[in-house]
Amino acid sequence: MEKILRFYLSNTDTYKHDSVYEFIARSAKKFGLSGATVYRCSMGFGKTSQLRSDKFWEFNIKQPVIVEIIDEENRLRDFVKELTPILDAIPKGFLITFQDVEILFRKQGEKKN
Repeated sequence: MEKILRFYLSNTDTYKHDSVYEFIARSAKKFGLSGATVYRCSMGFGKTSQLRSDKFWEFNIKQPVIVEIIDEENRLRDFVKELTPILDAIPKGFLITFQDVEILFRKQGEKKN
């Protein structure tokens, strides 16, 4: 059964001078997962933060980000297990969700050489 794994965090969260969302996406590729998508969101807030928006008249640059990965359940669970020590070391808060997903259509693209 395939699942969808989502990481909800901020674009300003870092790990070893790298964006956490970039770290997660690169780690997913190294781990051999089927793919990852990073969404920069228009508006959002977390339990301990302010409501953030991307309206042009606001000067803050902190925005919510979602990293989304769809793959087999066991592979996703193993991926999160491997990342857990690193995620625990990040001082900022974030949320990870895991849900069933039904794939209606899939077409593999051709790899470029």
